Amino acid sequence: MPADRMSSEEIAKRALELYEQNIRALVEPDHKGEFLVIDIDTGAYEMDTDAVVASSRARERSPLGTRFLIRVGYPTAFRLGGRFAPGRRL
Repeated sequence: MPADRMSSEEIAKRALELYEQNIRALVEPDHKGEFLVIDIDTGAYEMDTDAVVASSRARERSPLGTRFLIRVGYPTAFRLGGRFAPGRRL
């Protein structure tokens, strides 16, 4: 199915399949914590310690590609939320 007709969930599923099958073993031992942007149409990817830099290079390589961001070695690329120190008030 062409990526322009895929839901967000289908795009994520395809990207994670490509990562698990073709990329994970190559990058995880030495690049934990880096950002990986994968083009789900071609399987090509870019990596960098900065998500914006990796995304920019992926966009330069394939301007019309459908991309997905992964953080190597982590279940999510970013964490939302925060925590307060004990006894601290807003």
